Amino acid sequence: MNKILDFGRKALFYARVLSGYEERRIRSYRLMCEQRLKQAEEQRLAIKKLPEQTILSEVRRMVEEMQNLNKQLEETEAAIEEYFKPLDQEAQRLMKTQLEGEERTMKQMMKTMHDQAMLDIADEERKVKAQIVDTDQKNKDPRPNTQHLPPPT
Repeated sequence: MNKILDFGRKALFYARVLSGYEERRIRSYRLMCEQRLKQAEEQRLAIKKLPEQTILSEVRRMVEEMQNLNKQLEETEAAIEEYFKPLDQEAQRLMKTQLEGEERTMKQMMKTMHDQAMLDIADEERKVKAQIVDTDQKNKDPRPNTQHLPPPT
């Protein structure tokens, strides 16, 4: 009975081979294996790319955080400048007032020094005139001044 079953199986196999059924079945099996292999390769590449994508997404997130932080810093700086603006203006006004006061004081000192120099010049001129007048009076005096003459020899 086994022989008959084996003979029947072989006969059906030959019939399938001759009809092309077996060839189509082998092709479809090979195609199915190739598709599975392709899917497995794609999954392997996707798993391999996963760390790259994770790293890239982490880098993007960090860059966004840094940009947000820079924006907050700029806003804070602007707020601080706006807050201290009245104080800066007051300090500038005080410095300007102080410089004007120093300039006024310096001008007064210059004027005082100039006036003193003019008084000194006028005093010197008076002294020179007094000496000139004194020497003119001595030259015009007809009596000889014997006290200053050397003794006769």
